[in-house]
Amino acid sequence: MKDKRKRKPQKAVNIPEETNEEKNFVFGHHATVEALQAGRGNKLFLQEDARGEKIEQLKTLAQTQAVPVKWVPKQKLDTLSDQGVHQGILLAITPYQYLTIDELLEQVATVEAPFLLILDSLEDPHNFGSILRTADASGVSGVVIPKHRSVGITPVVTKASTGAVEYVPIARVTNLSQTIKQLKDSGYWIFGTDMQGTDYRQWKVDGPIALIIGNEGKGMSAGLKKEVDEMLTIPMTGHVQSLNAGVAAGLLMYEVLRKRSGY
Repeated sequence: MKDKRKRKPQKAVNIPEETNEEKNFVFGHHATVEALQAGRGNKLFLQEDARGEKIEQLKTLAQTQAVPVKWVPKQKLDTLSDQGVHQGILLAITPYQYLTIDELLEQVATVEAPFLLILDSLEDPHNFGSILRTADASGVSGVVIPKHRSVGITPVVTKASTGAVEYVPIARVTNLSQTIKQLKDSGYWIFGTDMQGTDYRQWKVDGPIALIIGNEGKGMSAGLKKEVDEMLTIPMTGHVQSLNAGVAAGLLMYEVLRKRSGY
């Protein structure tokens, strides 16, 4: 990709304050194991009649981490998990520590060609968790999310990611537009997704890159569309001319892995 393109002036975007705080629980076996291993456990709740190898593994892991274990009725776990599929396992954890964009850039500075994912107001926790799981599997360097009007790290996200949330660095920022400007100043090329654009199979993925994935219903915001260096499109032949955000993100993440691995 040639570096002759002119950068457009950046415009600040005013975003309202976030009102909801995430609950400090994770549930399910995989998410609980990863959180314990990451040292984030405060208290482990196990269903009073739970037995088996996985339960013994968790008890041992909690003991090594000096995390107290409490046996409780299933109804208690149902309530704490908000009727989630907890598998008889729930862990109270310390709040997730997001990175700043400066911390994320410093953390990925040793990577030869960092690949960042920017999630523009994603709302579905299952989509977010699925994207984090694929990001970990495909070698994404880090994820950027907005602080407001966007899902954060919730118990559902953690479970859907099967623990990948403990391995993929996540920065939460107040203003995505300003963050994109900072990424450009740091040498990143910014890509977005749209119905009209370059076929993603022709995507040049050399050097530091960042890919914006838009909101499930509205897609990318109009303001961010003005900031991208190139739009990518995924050809479709069916009647529904759009893909689930998690599916589109997964396809594009693996395209970067495929090309950078020489497949």
